Amino acid sequence: MMILLKKMKKMMTMMKRVKKVMRRKKKWERKRNRKMNTLLLEILLLSRLGILHLRQKGEILHIIERNPDGWWMGKNAGGNKGLVPRTYLEPCHKEGPESSEEGSEGDVALRDETAEGTEVKQRTDSHWSTVRKALSEHVQQINTVDVLTTMGAIPAGFRPSTLFQLLEEGNQFQASYFLQPELTPSQLAFRDLMWDAKTGTIRSRPSRVSLILTLWSCKMIPVPGGSIQVLSRHVRLCLFDGSKVLSNIHTVRATWQPKKPKTWTFSPQVTGTLPCLLDGDCFIRSNSSSPDLGILFELGISYIRNSTGERGELSCGWVFLKLFDASGIPIPAKTYELFLNGGTPAEKGVEVDPSVSRRAPGSVFYQMMTMRRQPQLLVKLRSLNRRSRDLLSLLPETLIGSMCYIHLLVFYRQVLGDVLLKDRMSMQSADLISNPILATFPKLLEQPDVTDALWSSWAEKESTLKRSEKRDREFLKAVFLLVYHDCAVPLLHSTLLPPFRWAEEETEAARWKVITDFLKQNQENQGSLQALLSPEGVHEPFDISEQTYDFLDEVRRKQLDGGGHDCQLP
Repeated sequence: MMILLKKMKKMMTMMKRVKKVMRRKKKWERKRNRKMNTLLLEILLLSRLGILHLRQKGEILHIIERNPDGWWMGKNAGGNKGLVPRTYLEPCHKEGPESSEEGSEGDVALRDETAEGTEVKQRTDSHWSTVRKALSEHVQQINTVDVLTTMGAIPAGFRPSTLFQLLEEGNQFQASYFLQPELTPSQLAFRDLMWDAKTGTIRSRPSRVSLILTLWSCKMIPVPGGSIQVLSRHVRLCLFDGSKVLSNIHTVRATWQPKKPKTWTFSPQVTGTLPCLLDGDCFIRSNSSSPDLGILFELGISYIRNSTGERGELSCGWVFLKLFDASGIPIPAKTYELFLNGGTPAEKGVEVDPSVSRRAPGSVFYQMMTMRRQPQLLVKLRSLNRRSRDLLSLLPETLIGSMCYIHLLVFYRQVLGDVLLKDRMSMQSADLISNPILATFPKLLEQPDVTDALWSSWAEKESTLKRSEKRDREFLKAVFLLVYHDCAVPLLHSTLLPPFRWAEEETEAARWKVITDFLKQNQENQGSLQALLSPEGVHEPFDISEQTYDFLDEVRRKQLDGGGHDCQLP
């Protein structure tokens, strides 16, 4: 018994020693990995800045250019060129006449500060601090996404948002661009806006694609690391033919719960009117004859880096839903479970998160479980009823938008038809048209909170109308004009309303407070006239663009933007 106890004690002692050794080994490995990650990040940043990586002391470089700022252009033995800090170099003295002559032309060696005869001084800076100074001068050349990927803050499949870059290039991918009527090639008539004399309104125009799409949810979306703060989660969608964007880019913001950060949902239940930015029901119209026509979805986040305060847009994956099969028949209206791809639409075979690879070997059951962990988007294509089909046929041939404000778009198109086709004295006239709605409505769609205010005011006014009044098209149009002048026009030109900025919570809250106060005041005073004439009111200087609409100028802008809607992806 005593022998057994001694053996057990020895075994326990050995196990403790082994655990202690293993803990030391893991600690050493973590320390080594941190050093390796820091070194890799340093090399990556150096290459992005065009700085030559100094491998070891005594390395000989050939100086090509000596800049006065202390950064010299050098070339190493491997032929790599880059910037080198002058303070890390010293003249290279070689034996032989040829070597000395060559060395006088600009050969230098990496300084060894610990060589004999050299006074060792305690440096207050380091090589990394020197690189940090260069970052402030060349910050535009750094690819932030590569840095975040190297640090492990985001998966390797994340990229800068492609559709956001297109939106930043100009207004040719905004809904306001596609709302403008198009002229025929002769520029003597409108191609997509025609008058129906029998009904006394614009003529409905069917299109090849006319459908309603519902965004259900996004599942298993990777969560970024703690080094960045997510400001917005959203889905951007547009018509796409495999290489070109054929429509405006529509954005729907997603909601999420802290308990399920990998799941995004749309159209949440709210009290009052659902904001159009959160509405997952979208209409889609297109008359493109491309056999590869489909919908491009890009899941994205707006973020801010905690360390630098830098803002940016990331793509968390994309997927393409083709609307026609190989024989040209439209795909059925049903729910589609779409697995996301990483990278950009121009890249092939990139996964969102390589750690959960869908191509991993294993049994059928293992592959099924792996597919369930893949990032995916759930959407539903809905068939149109007669009422929805009639509404969509009054819209432009190419447009994507939210179903919650489709009535506002129809009113705008009817007013556009009245002004351009019915009430003009001469079709040859190119004079400026005095109409505040036509002049300001396209700007309205670029500010979703003001659009929500108009929709809320119209819904409130419509609820007070009689059934017979709702059937009178001309009466409804006149009431809409009054609501628009009372709500949208004052807000669009208000000095109290801060400029709209995407995914800035403080700005959005400040804007919404101004809008709600204005709507409450309008409700109490039965209109905005009292607020506009109040001596306490502050207004912007009058601009003729607030009242006038120049459709020929809109045509010129389209021609300057490229003469069409198609745009190749970058």
